[in-house]
Amino acid sequence: MEAAPTSRSENKRSRPPRNAAATRQRILAAAVGEFAANGFSGARIENIARAGKSNIRMIYHHFGSKDQLYIEVLEHVLDQLREDELGLDFEHVSPREGVHRIFDFIHGHFASHPELMSLLSSENLNKAAFLQRSTRIPERASPVIAALATLLRRGAELGVFRSDVDPLHLYVTIVSLAYFHRSNAYTLSQIFRHDLLDPAWQLQHREQAREMVFAFLAPVNA
Repeated sequence: MEAAPTSRSENKRSRPPRNAAATRQRILAAAVGEFAANGFSGARIENIARAGKSNIRMIYHHFGSKDQLYIEVLEHVLDQLREDELGLDFEHVSPREGVHRIFDFIHGHFASHPELMSLLSSENLNKAAFLQRSTRIPERASPVIAALATLLRRGAELGVFRSDVDPLHLYVTIVSLAYFHRSNAYTLSQIFRHDLLDPAWQLQHREQAREMVFAFLAPVNA
């Protein structure tokens, strides 16, 4: 006996609801790759739609514009960095171990997230025109600097750190030591005829950079 034909309304009711959050996340992930590879100007919405298994209409539905999508991409990659930084345990370790963890985390994060380097380099070329429109990013950065300031203060009180270190200066120094040799690896490798992306070279450079940070932090009369 044949089954009775299913009405159109019954078909609609039986379909699972579209997962808007999953669609949004697919689009965002695709946009990270597209903007990292091509910058804001070179990125194409149709490429994002194809990679995100969506369509252009849905991109504008979820994000409103290419500008806003790009801003949310920047917020997303920096949020990942901040979330993981703030997840580090600073309260139950010595000041030296705390700074050690920050250094190793930042160094490792840039190694495993090359898209972050590409996006930051691209936005620097834009003179941070899009980052200026984000309120989330400055708010998320403040707790990280505050945590580092606490470690520096505790270290100075214990006599293991010098007392005149500015936490923002130190943070920027650590980021630069984790960032520059990677973001410029291709040009530097060509100039010096040495593969700066070689894992052994990267490891040696990390150890040297870490030693430089702690040599700087040591008390002046130590």
